[in-house]
Amino acid sequence: MLVVVSPAKKLDFQTPSDLAEYETPLFIDEAKLLIKDLKKKSSQDLQKLMGISENLAELNVKRFNTFKPPFTPTNAKQAGLAFQGDTYQGLEFHDFNKSQRNFAQKHLRILSGLYGILRPLDLMQAYRLEMGTKFGAAGASDLYGFWKEKITEKLNEDLKGQKALVNCASNEYFKAVDTKALKAQVVTPIFKEEKNGKLKIISFNAKRARGMMAKFIIENKLKDPNDLKKFNMDNYKFDPELSDETNFTFTR
Repeated sequence: MLVVVSPAKKLDFQTPSDLAEYETPLFIDEAKLLIKDLKKKSSQDLQKLMGISENLAELNVKRFNTFKPPFTPTNAKQAGLAFQGDTYQGLEFHDFNKSQRNFAQKHLRILSGLYGILRPLDLMQAYRLEMGTKFGAAGASDLYGFWKEKITEKLNEDLKGQKALVNCASNEYFKAVDTKALKAQVVTPIFKEEKNGKLKIISFNAKRARGMMAKFIIENKLKDPNDLKKFNMDNYKFDPELSDETNFTFTR
């Protein structure tokens, strides 16, 4: 199986990486093309474009202006260690052994507004560019238009010999995939919990659970999507009554 997740806004480039393995992002040339246009944006431009504070805008002006390939372990960091949001707290990539890291590199894909697709051992430099941002290049009016065909084509290439794509990404990011063109079954895990007598999706808990699902797939090297139903981390259990062939619901 191939599993896709979203990136995170929270980054850690202060803690040095202790991993010797790394690779170059698959779409580094496309990232350089986007950066070329992003470097033309002022702090005020980024505030308006991204809906962020003045401080964050100034930080990202600096990030875009200091973006400098080729990436090396001294100027970049593996994506699986650099991202630090809720999903990555559930994934715990830093705890994987070498065999699990290698499996993750082959089976885990991080969708990205700047890099298109990142594998967990791919080096990246700090950035902020959400997929839903109304920013495009090469004739595209937004990032969906820029990335959709490229991302879908690459996922299909990686899905050869795989039974399914497991969607552990947010709606914002998974919209960058042309699901009708995918050559595999798509399974989306949904995580709900009881609150005030009703089952609800609690956003930050669901994000963390999606990371745990990716971890479950990697640690057990799963191949059959039906094996996802065995997921029982953090008290979640598969609920067959709330599930169908493409949406697997887990409750607690």
